[in-house]
Amino acid sequence: MPLDFDALLNWDFEEIEQTLTERDTILYALGLGFGEDPTDKKELAYVYEDGLKAVPSMAVILGYPGFWLRDPKTGVNWQKVLHGEQWLDIYKPLPTHGRIVGRSKIDFIADKGEGKGAVIYQSRDIIDADSGEKLARVAMSAFCRGDGGFGGENQAGPAPAVLPDRAPDHVCDIDTLPRQALIYRLSGDFNPLHADPDVARSVGFDRPILHGLATYGLAARAILKTLLDYDSARLVGLDVRFSAPVYPGETVRFEIWEEDGKARFRASIPARDVVVLNNGAARFA
Repeated sequence: MPLDFDALLNWDFEEIEQTLTERDTILYALGLGFGEDPTDKKELAYVYEDGLKAVPSMAVILGYPGFWLRDPKTGVNWQKVLHGEQWLDIYKPLPTHGRIVGRSKIDFIADKGEGKGAVIYQSRDIIDADSGEKLARVAMSAFCRGDGGFGGENQAGPAPAVLPDRAPDHVCDIDTLPRQALIYRLSGDFNPLHADPDVARSVGFDRPILHGLATYGLAARAILKTLLDYDSARLVGLDVRFSAPVYPGETVRFEIWEEDGKARFRASIPARDVVVLNNGAARFA
């Protein structure tokens, strides 16, 4: 069954209402390694209920509609879907608890051609259920490697951020734990690829890989630590392009370039000499 363009473009997403607790907020931050130094009060603020703050990147897991592309009605070969890019705009600091609503939609679908795949661009508004205020907009691209050539337009997505052609202003190394994915998955992504060695080997990895959105969250952590003195209210945008997976236990190196009111960055694994996040952009209040 080929990709069903009309069905996808008009996909009826259910509105997702989520009760967010302080425990959820703390667990998300622990899944990113916050609290590595439990005596650092600035970092502790993300994992301790006394004065708790939410990591801004937590917006990407709120009101999540699940892996809906697995539905046979989409016609998508879901086994060949890759998470391509992630964008985030934050309109006000995220609450640490409350009722959250997620409203998802398809923005457009690009047909790269027969044998070249298709790209689905989707977005989600994150709304405070009690006040009705929009807290954030989350957007992503899904690269459907097995679904090109359905006769659609090859529409271009947002242009990726360009990294400066000079040495970075800052380098930030973040060590991940061998059990990092086992903690992060408790925030809602239970794909066995990130926990079961047999599943990981069946798709070509020698062991489970870290969730892409966990690596994305590490970028937020690196920016907060390096540029913003852990002030969560100042990080209002975070965009990346995924390029390779991280294995739990690896050290992730962030190279960061400062610009007026924003930053550019990429992330790599020095031990393997591979870039895992590219064309990164962070925006500040």
